[in-house]
Amino acid sequence: MKRAATLSALACLLTATAAAPSPANTPAPAPGSAPTPAAQHSRHPVATLLDTVPRRGVLRVCTTGDYRPFTHRDPKTGAYSGIDIQMARDLAKSLDAKPRYVATTWANLVGDLASGRCDIAVGGVSITLPRARAVYFSEPTRTDGKTPIVRCADKDRYRTLDQIDRRGTKVIVNPGGTNEQFARAHIKRATLTVHPDNTTIFDEIIAGRADVMMTDAGETRYQAKIHPELCSVHPDKPFTFSEKAYALPRGDEEFKAYVDQWVHLATHDGTYRKYEEAWMK
Repeated sequence: MKRAATLSALACLLTATAAAPSPANTPAPAPGSAPTPAAQHSRHPVATLLDTVPRRGVLRVCTTGDYRPFTHRDPKTGAYSGIDIQMARDLAKSLDAKPRYVATTWANLVGDLASGRCDIAVGGVSITLPRARAVYFSEPTRTDGKTPIVRCADKDRYRTLDQIDRRGTKVIVNPGGTNEQFARAHIKRATLTVHPDNTTIFDEIIAGRADVMMTDAGETRYQAKIHPELCSVHPDKPFTFSEKAYALPRGDEEFKAYVDQWVHLATHDGTYRKYEEAWMK
C-alpha cells in the first residue's frame, strides 16, 4: 500500500514537470503587453547622467548668479564667474562636455534641480536637511556659517545675536535661502527687511538704510574686501556650522559617486583653493 502511494505521488510530479514550459519554450509576451520587471531591467538599464552628459555634450548647471565669490552673473554681458562657476567648467570638461548655465533663484533652486531643469546646482549652496530630502549633495567643498557684516564703525555693536536683535536695529536679508531662514528664526525685536537683489544688498548697509546682514562667512569676507566701509564680524567663529556642496538629482547613484570623487580630488590637489584664493586676493 505504501509503495503504491509513493509511485502515485512520483507520477503526479513527473506530469507537472512535463507540463511546465521550459525557458526556451516560454511564449513571448503579447504585443503591447508590459514586460516583466526583470526583462525591463535587462533591456533598459536605468539612465545615469554619467552617461547622458557625455553623449549630450552639455552639463546643465543651475545657479543663482548673485552670490559672490561663488557665483556671479554680469548684468551687462550675462557672463558667469565665480569659484563654483570655474569648478563647474572643470566638471563639464572632465565629462567631455561644456557647461550651460540655467538661471534660478534661491527659492526655486532645489525645485528646478529636482524637476530636471538642470543636472547640478552650484554657487555657494549650503547643505540642509530639508534640501537633502529633495536632492543629493556631493562631498562638501568647504565649511561655513552665518556671521554678521556691518559698517566698520559698528563692528563692536553687533557681535552677538542679543546685540543684533534689539529694537531700532535694521536687519536686512536676501529672500528664499538659508539667510532668510536664519534671520526669521532669530530676529524677533529688530526690524527685518527682505531685499530682493542680493547683488545690491550690501549697498543698503553702506548707505545706512540697514545696519546688519547675517550671511555665510565666506561671503562676508569677500564683500568686506571689495567694500572697505564694511567689516565681517568674527568670520572665524560664526553663529552656525554649515557646509557647502553641489546639489545633485536624487537617485542617480553613479553620477553622485563620480561627482564625489571629482570634488574630493579638487579639494585635496589645490584646485579649489586656487580658485578661492584668486577671488579673495
